[in-house]
Amino acid sequence: MTSFAKRIVGAAALNANTYEEIEADRTSIWQAAVVVLGACASIGIARYVQSSGVGLPANPLVLQVTISIIEPLVLWVGGSAFVFMVGATFFRGPDTETDFLEVLRTTGFAFTPALLRVFAVIPPPWLGLGIDLIARVWVFIAFVVAVRQALDFTTGRAVGTFGLATLLLWLMLWGLSVAPLPF
Repeated sequence: MTSFAKRIVGAAALNANTYEEIEADRTSIWQAAVVVLGACASIGIARYVQSSGVGLPANPLVLQVTISIIEPLVLWVGGSAFVFMVGATFFRGPDTETDFLEVLRTTGFAFTPALLRVFAVIPPPWLGLGIDLIARVWVFIAFVVAVRQALDFTTGRAVGTFGLATLLLWLMLWGLSVAPLPF
C-alpha cells in the first residue's frame, strides 16, 4: 500500500496506476475526503483573501466564502453520483465493473490540483488568476483520468461520461437555484 503523500503526488501527476490503487483500496475513501476538504479550505482561504481586500460588507463576504468552501464538496459528491449513473448505465463498457464508492474514491483524489488554488491570491492579479485557471483545468483532466480508471473506460468514453455528468449536475444545480421556495 502506498502512503497518502505518494497517492497525492501520483494523483496530481495523473498516474493511472495510482488511481487504480485508490480504486481498489476501500479504506482510501477517508484519504479522498481529506483531499476534498483540503481543496475546500484552499479555495475558501483564497476567496476570503481576495474578497476581503475589496472591502465587501461582512454578510456578502461570509456568503461568498461559504459558497466557495462547499463548492468542491458538492462537486465531488454530486459529480461522482452523476458519473456513476451515466458511466454505469449509458456508457457502460464490457469491462465496466464498479460501485459508487470506487468512483467517489478516485474522483476525490482528482481534486488534488485544487490544493494549489490557495496560491490564487499571489500578486499581481494575472498571476493569481493564471494559477487558479491552471488548477481548475488540471482538476478537470484529473477527473477524466479518475473516471477512466474507476469505470475501466477508454479516454474518449471517460470524457463523454464526464461531460454528460457535468451537464446533468449543472442542470440540477441551476434548476435548484431558480426553483421557487416552498414557503
